[in-house]
Amino acid sequence: MIERRTFNSLGGARFGWLDAKHHFSFGHYHDPKRVHWGPLRVWNDDTIAAGTGFDPHPHKDMEIITYVRKGAITHQDFLGNEGRTEAGDVQVMSAGTGIVHAEYNREPGETQIFQIWIIPNKAGVAPRWEARQFPKGEAAGELVVLASGRIKHADTDALMIHQDAALLGATLPAGKTVTYEVGDRLAYLVPARGKVRVNGIELDARDGAAVRDEPTLTIEALEEAEILLADLPKAA
Repeated sequence: MIERRTFNSLGGARFGWLDAKHHFSFGHYHDPKRVHWGPLRVWNDDTIAAGTGFDPHPHKDMEIITYVRKGAITHQDFLGNEGRTEAGDVQVMSAGTGIVHAEYNREPGETQIFQIWIIPNKAGVAPRWEARQFPKGEAAGELVVLASGRIKHADTDALMIHQDAALLGATLPAGKTVTYEVGDRLAYLVPARGKVRVNGIELDARDGAAVRDEPTLTIEALEEAEILLADLPKAA
């Protein structure tokens, strides 16, 4: 089963400085059929105006992955961490026992990010933040693990999260096909740009695909595309 969630069907909010679309219930948007997918709780598609951002605010017991699609995001937190993550790169924050952080677009133009929240498999861990630059050629034509806490995989080059899950990314030239073994698990796939076909289902840029009971995914780029795929256990 692949449930296509078109970009136009997503929830959303606009605040002048922020244009947000929500793949799952978030803030004032609530859809009882779109609350979570396994432990995947939030997938927000945010466009942030230049010189603005999220002022200091708290989180607790959540794994928060930020994938930058355009521009760059600058992170600050009460632990003293500060870093700039640019397009194609990833940052991970384990909120754990509690963390206060801020995210700003200090670039001259707008910044676009996916902000992905995953419910951890253990509560009360020490809060932490880290980021990684992924060589742009590394994700060309194949899926690369960006963040992971999977139990049965040695994802040693990925950013660590506290959950038996992984986030993978790839850039695919037009006509390229890749396969991915989901097995008896869930997946959630979003093309950041470009059009793809997944097991016969066409997805436009920024659509979502909730995948269940599809042991193998065949992903074909109908045009040059950039995709993200969350590999998830069934239990939240």
